[in-house]
Amino acid sequence: MNLVETINKDLIDAMKAKDEVKLRAIRAIKSAFLLAGTETGEKNISDETAMKAMQKMAKQRKDSLEIFLKENRQDLAQKEQEELTVIEAYLPAAMSKDEILAALKPIIESSGASSMKEIGKVMPLAMKQLAGKADGKAINEALRELLPA
Repeated sequence: MNLVETINKDLIDAMKAKDEVKLRAIRAIKSAFLLAGTETGEKNISDETAMKAMQKMAKQRKDSLEIFLKENRQDLAQKEQEELTVIEAYLPAAMSKDEILAALKPIIESSGASSMKEIGKVMPLAMKQLAGKADGKAINEALRELLPA
């Protein structure tokens, strides 16, 4: 069963269970899938496209959550957190900081970067290799830690 089929099945289950939080989040996911399919011209999107759409949604939720907490809007922050929890349940587990550091060391060596000035050379390689496993912000922070100033 691919990701889209899993989402469709879970949507039906959430409707039957009258789980408003899960229902709201899954409907948002389905909407993102439709948009992704429209952008790529695919009627049935691949798991890779679906995963990218969900990662984008998760990032948007995290950013919104951060803003709502800064602005002291607990009601909106709670909704974003609930949706983020449902979305993250479908995503693969994110890499820990130690795993990211370990994965970046060979990338840095292969690129030949020796200082912070060359972060622009390493970042695209790291993003390509760690796509879906770690977000750009975490990768950038780890690179800043590994590369000398």
